[in-house]
Amino acid sequence: MDEILVGGVWRRGGGAPIETRDPATGDVIAVLHGASADDVEDAVRSARRAAADPSWRALLPHERARHLTRIADLISERAEDLARLQTADTGKSINETRALVASASSTFRYFAAALETLEGALTPSRGPYLTMSVHEPIGVVGAITPWNSPIASDAQKLAPALAAGNAVVLKPAAWTPLVSLALGRLITDSGLPPGLLSVLPGPGREIGEAIVRHPGVGKVSFTGGTATGRTIGAVAAEKIMPVSLELGGKSPTIVFSDADLDQAVAGVLFGVFSSSGQSCIAGSRVFIQADVYDEVLDRLVRQTERLRVGPGGDPSTQVAPLVTHAHRDRVAAMVETARKEGARVLCGGRAPEGPGAYYLPTILDGLPNRSATCQEEIFGPVLVALPFTDEEDLVAQANDTVYGLACGIWTADYRRAWRIAGRIEAGTVWINTYKQFSISTPFGGMKESGIGREKGREGILAYTRQRSLYWGLSEDPLPWAAS
Repeated sequence: MDEILVGGVWRRGGGAPIETRDPATGDVIAVLHGASADDVEDAVRSARRAAADPSWRALLPHERARHLTRIADLISERAEDLARLQTADTGKSINETRALVASASSTFRYFAAALETLEGALTPSRGPYLTMSVHEPIGVVGAITPWNSPIASDAQKLAPALAAGNAVVLKPAAWTPLVSLALGRLITDSGLPPGLLSVLPGPGREIGEAIVRHPGVGKVSFTGGTATGRTIGAVAAEKIMPVSLELGGKSPTIVFSDADLDQAVAGVLFGVFSSSGQSCIAGSRVFIQADVYDEVLDRLVRQTERLRVGPGGDPSTQVAPLVTHAHRDRVAAMVETARKEGARVLCGGRAPEGPGAYYLPTILDGLPNRSATCQEEIFGPVLVALPFTDEEDLVAQANDTVYGLACGIWTADYRRAWRIAGRIEAGTVWINTYKQFSISTPFGGMKESGIGREKGREGILAYTRQRSLYWGLSEDPLPWAAS
């Protein structure tokens, strides 16, 4: 595989070589040439032509929905190959990548159905005219996706953007380009009109920036780090361009003493250690009510030490390797910083012997909430435990972060759950569960975790421009100009 998709044409990229490695072994999987600035120029030019073509832009919604359904069917047909490719490229467990591929298929299917039922609005008239609100395609959308769950993230941008009638220039992460290119191949096989999709892997500082700054790109949807999101937001402000940013997190999970502790412990572990902690919504800070703190922490440590660490291709693996050795070393360095801050390492805290980018699931305590470890996104299998006594202090500490992406609450008191959920600054709150998703439910962050929402029926409208129409009904001339 040494081709990228540029304006509907598969060709060798003009950029530097990209070497992808299996994180479990370090072995090279593939070498391909990434995109260049010229490839971006060609892709956007083709996208503008395709987006302006009435054969797509003016296609009736139910006919456009058929394209999305065909894509969903092809993803389902090729699901196992896509899952295994993503496991090899990202290191993720095969069980997780199968779920991500199924999610991608469901995303295309959902937006096909949502598109068929999407309506404009006949707004209440305030005079002798009929008023309407309609939504139209933006034109060309730039979609920049992360390395931690590429196929699902790709689908969450591609499906609604295409449903809305746009063309899309997709830039997957240079670390994990293979499954995004395979998805691009599948979409071209589905019969999507040429030029509507390009897939341009390459470094963000070159290819991502070229897409964001290109005057022919009318919107950018980005999932990734907050620092990059801030840069994209600044460029969008210069261009007066809409942007959606789904960024980082340092999400709290909260365990009250009246919670079902079996459920709470299992939920906390899943929330932080699934995906090897490489998740923006990872519940990386656990606040435990003081009277059950020792019991819950002891149970968390004992069950963490029993988690199965191994290669992603083994169905029994629970904690797979991190995406690269460089990222593993970054996580290890942040744990060393925690030690210097005075943290107790209750389990893990090191990379195991042998090959692969593994890091053992780690639990720390003994740190204040204002420590760097409790404030900075680690993006690895690291959990920090903190005790709390009263509700006011809990809410203050949970909200004492620049992030506001997610939160988990474990309690048997539904009144308390409702009260706390309304006070935590987070775009998604799970109550007595964690890390569950529905494509029908909008998702996004507050504060430095981003702006805009993905998913849900509104997800299509996020890739449109709104237009108001006034239809004059009076037989008389406008009185101001009447003779």
